[in-house]
Amino acid sequence: MFDKWRNDRAVRRVTPGDGRPLKRFRRWQLPFRALLHLRLQEHDGRPLAYTVDVMHWQGMGSDKVTADLYLDGHHHAACRLPAAFPVPGGLVEVRMSGFGLRRCHYVTHAGSAHQLTPDPRSAEGRRARLERAHPALSRYVGYASAAVLTVSVLLLVPQLVAPFTEIEPVAEHLGTRVSPVRLPVWLNAGLVLATLAASMERALRLRYHWLLDGAAN
Repeated sequence: MFDKWRNDRAVRRVTPGDGRPLKRFRRWQLPFRALLHLRLQEHDGRPLAYTVDVMHWQGMGSDKVTADLYLDGHHHAACRLPAAFPVPGGLVEVRMSGFGLRRCHYVTHAGSAHQLTPDPRSAEGRRARLERAHPALSRYVGYASAAVLTVSVLLLVPQLVAPFTEIEPVAEHLGTRVSPVRLPVWLNAGLVLATLAASMERALRLRYHWLLDGAAN
């Protein structure tokens, strides 16, 4: 029910496109541009080529980022994220986290979800190519990212929460808390850097977990 309400709001934010041609992906855009493709068929069998283009470092919050939808290479629609574009048979849902895309899926009216195909020149496409070429290595990298974020939740979050309990209104209602973990500054700094790298790696695979990735944001 909540997803339907959220998508209905997103659909109302969609604005018509201006017909401009899709610009090709440039190598220097790797850190901040995501380009993903979807092929569908019109009701009469005519093939349709959709492309979602997101400049996801144009703003630090998803409410400042716009997703553009192209149809057969021409600008078809735009929507501020989180976005939901009506397409034949369903919706294209686009959401982002603080590290990149967290979702870019075609969701049918029946409820099945299919991730769009990243452009091979994009960072997401290069990560997908690694998964196809070296599946074992890709799995190990994925496990490592999840492990780093798990350790981050266990070690960093208690250290961040403890100082807030010392604020007078919070202390009066909840009491003060002492973090059971106290790491040296250099180790905390290293853990933060590892957490950022793990979060970006998961964003390249459009992986998101409310606890692991949400705590890193």
